[in-house]
Amino acid sequence: MPEIVDSPFVIAPGTVQRGQTRIRAFSEGELVVDAVSPLLVWEHPYFPRYFFAPADLEAEVRPAADSARPSKALGPVEPFDVVVGGRTLPGAAQRYPEAPVEAVREAYALTWTAFDTWLEEDEVLHTHARSPYVRIDALPSSRHVRVVVGGEVVAESHRPVVLTETGLQPRFYLPRVDVRMDLLTPTDTASHCPYKGEASYWTVDAGGTQLVDVAWGYDTPLPESTRLAGLVCFWPEKTADLELYVDGERVGRP
Repeated sequence: MPEIVDSPFVIAPGTVQRGQTRIRAFSEGELVVDAVSPLLVWEHPYFPRYFFAPADLEAEVRPAADSARPSKALGPVEPFDVVVGGRTLPGAAQRYPEAPVEAVREAYALTWTAFDTWLEEDEVLHTHARSPYVRIDALPSSRHVRVVVGGEVVAESHRPVVLTETGLQPRFYLPRVDVRMDLLTPTDTASHCPYKGEASYWTVDAGGTQLVDVAWGYDTPLPESTRLAGLVCFWPEKTADLELYVDGERVGRP
């Protein structure tokens, strides 16, 4: 009899798929690439990279002087400089001439951070390419969530928002009125997600224990995650000193 699996949907590195949405990238207002259906290439299971046909490039590419490390999934890499608006962006494009899938070999990947604006159709993209197989759901709930640090209750709520994201375990976001915000101190840490937006972090000081960057939240999440706005989430997998209980059962141990 088949067993229950934790992650039934895993994309193998090296998987290639034709995209179905228009993708553009800009540098200081100059169009660099415009593709109606670029290739989506997974170098690892988490999210794809866009690969563009030479005809989709609106900027010049020149072989770069520096070498680059090969890709485990795609093989040796040829780096290229991108010339746009009279400026040279060193090593901002790559080609993989020995990639297992022939269609990838002549296509160019672009370094995400080398360009200031990415668009999927007319919506701004953040952080990296989105996977067509990732779904985000933010669901209001009445489950009892309690967070304890050093024997002190840091948060307790019966009105969390449960965030489910493909391939990841559920996260419980709590209203700030249910969190001891006097025990949380903002830090300079930030992270970015193409589905949720930019997160800011807090350090928790409770029960004589200080835990750095174990809570986060989104003040201005992206449209599909607006229910998370202003809520606080805790990270029990980071340290055993942070205890997270859902309906009385501890979850998310390191």
